[in-house]
Amino acid sequence: MVTVATLLLLRHGRTTANADGGLAGRQPVELDETGRAQATAVGERLRGLPLAAVVTSPLIRCRQTLDLALPEAEPVVEEGLIECGYGSWEGQPLKKLAKEPLWPVVQQHPSAAVFPAGESMAAMSARAVAAVRSWDARISAEHGPEAVWLACSHGDVIKAIVADALGVHLDLFQRIVADPASVTAIRYTPLRPFLVRLNDTGGDLAGLVPPPRKRRRRATRAVDSDAAVGGGAGAAR
Repeated sequence: MVTVATLLLLRHGRTTANADGGLAGRQPVELDETGRAQATAVGERLRGLPLAAVVTSPLIRCRQTLDLALPEAEPVVEEGLIECGYGSWEGQPLKKLAKEPLWPVVQQHPSAAVFPAGESMAAMSARAVAAVRSWDARISAEHGPEAVWLACSHGDVIKAIVADALGVHLDLFQRIVADPASVTAIRYTPLRPFLVRLNDTGGDLAGLVPPPRKRRRRATRAVDSDAAVGGGAGAAR
């Protein structure tokens, strides 16, 4: 039985930069019409979930996504969830950037990638993982182990958090996909994280709410961290 908090990672909806094939980075790009529709749709899926907290990247595209998806929420800005600092790459067409010498490094060896006048991908990963793990521990302590909370962020940031949860090297994170307005769910147990959902763009999210805990005669933290051998019965529906 799950007795740890559940983190929902929500990527912002599609932006004008996404549609134009550009790299937005930390520029104040906004959602386009498709992105606004995506944000509204994911709000329907999130409706009814008892969110203990909502945190967000400070960038406007994340704020707009939450305004449409969760209009009653009061998001807390978390700087650790901001987009990677792409430096002089920001605002450039991806087709142009694909010709840069750094491009193969970003694709094949991102842990070594440092963007000109910007941030390294390793630094981005470290501060994003630290942010969500800190928030998860705080929310678990304040709201109990059945708490569900949401963090709205960006594609590369979410992919880096997922790579950490899976225990894979950052150099493999380009194999992970986080589409606009997708939901990814992670549970951090005392021994290991569990990736519960990945890049979910249409499924029912109600099953992510843990059932009430039953009393155990001898509760052990290790049991909550153990994987279900054979795959388990899945979430109650």
